[in-house]
Amino acid sequence: PQHKCGNQKSCPQNYFAFKIISGAANVVGPSICFEDLVLMSNVKNNIGRGLNIALVNGTTGQLLKTDTFDMYSG
Repeated sequence: PQHKCGNQKSCPQNYFAFKIISGAANVVGPSICFEDLVLMSNVKNNIGRGLNIALVNGTTGQLLKTDTFDMYSG
């Protein structure tokens, strides 16, 4: 069976499914998937060097904001 975000198991009821992939240098970019919806990725062109963060409402699952924080350049 296919599970949300490509996870190996389904989440229990009343839980959100998510998967975060950190990436590898400039070869593979990071991605964030939430409830089978890709929030951040190379394809969406909304990732950057450093920390990539997606803010999601913990009750509704609604995406509130995405942003990146470049920890290298200060």
